[in-house]
Amino acid sequence: MKKLEAHIFVCTHERPSGHLRGCCKDKKSEELIPLFKQELSKAGISAVTRAQKAGCLDACELGPSIVIYPDNIWYGKVTPQDIPEIVKSHLMEGKPVERLRMPGK
Repeated sequence: MKKLEAHIFVCTHERPSGHLRGCCKDKKSEELIPLFKQELSKAGISAVTRAQKAGCLDACELGPSIVIYPDNIWYGKVTPQDIPEIVKSHLMEGKPVERLRMPGK
């Protein structure tokens, strides 16, 4: 088994309907996972980078939220259109996408 270089955790937490903080699942976060996997494959890094769902990242008001380890970089309000930029800039070039970073994370 190869050692992973990066791990993308996508919050898929679901809160009760009408919760003040909302939830990532209601913001279609689950749709991001296969899109990340496709983009990782296109970039040729799917063997060393994994994208998967996560439980609550406690940032649903900023969701869909993701965190990339081992860098400990948190992104919020991620859309399908952001995924190619995250993969290219952050994962391939080592430059986090500042416009998506969560404040204080």
